[in-house]
Amino acid sequence: MLDPSPRYTGYTAYDYLEAGKDYREFRYAAQIGRVPAYAGLDLSDAQKERTTRLLTESTVISLHDHVQVFPEDMTQLRDHIRQGREPTGYEGLSRSGITAVFDNGMDGTCCISSDAGWKYQDVLFDLGVRMADIAHQDFVIKGETVKDIEYAAETGRIAHIFALEAATPIENEVDRLDVLYGFGVRQMGIAYSEANYLGSGLKERGDGGLTYFGERAIERMNKLGIAIDVSHSGDRTAVDAIKASTQPVFITHAGARGLWPTNRMKTDETIIECAKRGGVIGIEAAPHTTLSPQHPRHSLESVMDHFQYCVDLVGLEHVSFGPDTLFGDHVGLHDAFSSNLSIGQAHGHVDYEKVEYVDGLENPAEEFYNIIGWLVEHDYSDDEIRAVVGGNTMRVLKEVWV
Repeated sequence: MLDPSPRYTGYTAYDYLEAGKDYREFRYAAQIGRVPAYAGLDLSDAQKERTTRLLTESTVISLHDHVQVFPEDMTQLRDHIRQGREPTGYEGLSRSGITAVFDNGMDGTCCISSDAGWKYQDVLFDLGVRMADIAHQDFVIKGETVKDIEYAAETGRIAHIFALEAATPIENEVDRLDVLYGFGVRQMGIAYSEANYLGSGLKERGDGGLTYFGERAIERMNKLGIAIDVSHSGDRTAVDAIKASTQPVFITHAGARGLWPTNRMKTDETIIECAKRGGVIGIEAAPHTTLSPQHPRHSLESVMDHFQYCVDLVGLEHVSFGPDTLFGDHVGLHDAFSSNLSIGQAHGHVDYEKVEYVDGLENPAEEFYNIIGWLVEHDYSDDEIRAVVGGNTMRVLKEVWV
């Protein structure tokens, strides 16, 4: 983890409002030091210096994260979410070394008007409130173009890119994609774990593939310049979407089913089809997802087993990272919203040891230091590291974003 960025002035989410008057105040989880620092890397002083240099000098892009802060007391989670005012973790981000982050919000659990989540009006409220807060400071900027990411890299800022994990909120209204693009959304999933008008999610008993409406939506996303994600889509729907798109497609946060046999992981066929069309897979690190036979207790080592598997399968130029972390108790979030997030169906019937957090990839502040440190320790070159932590994603964005 780095020292705080000199660009960061200490701004806290919604500082422009009065806590207790304009919104309900909660005690939030610590962004730094909530859990012990990762001790699994054995780096020499020279390797630590190289890790820090690569993190600070490279364009580092997280393909998928949730950079909000959650209540310290997770029994307050539903009340916190219901008020619709998610706080961005500026302090933690200031020590992350990240240049750009695709922030997917919490719209599956954005339960302002409905406990089911994914409601269009709730999503618009969530996006608008988050953007209003970001507009009141100058360290994290709204990212909508490749130039925004380049500007962030040049000036020591972070480009915050709004994304949605599913197109579910558009229902059967393709023009809603234009509205969401206008709000700043630049990446969108086809379906979350449950099926929608576009196609099937990974929890369904059967996968009917991409619908005709799904094809229309993909055509519109291509025209608008919204990057497409198939991380939570069913196997057939994912491959259909990759083939239907005229632009490369992302698997923003997943791992390899060939290494860990759950629906949440992607088949070799899906990963290969994604790569054949120029796309990239971001390796996932949310609790109890990217486990491996070699490291069945979820940690950085488990995650990097999936990284190496995918590199061997499709080549280093098609692999990156979408760690899917947040500031707070991620396991507690999963427990509280297991039905919304289809945790049981996603993980299937594979037995695994439950952990309190993923050691080494617990939050956005620490993730890329440890990822780069692992790559340094395992003798990857500077060019290879720059490619997988951001260069591969930039290549795709230059093609996809119009």
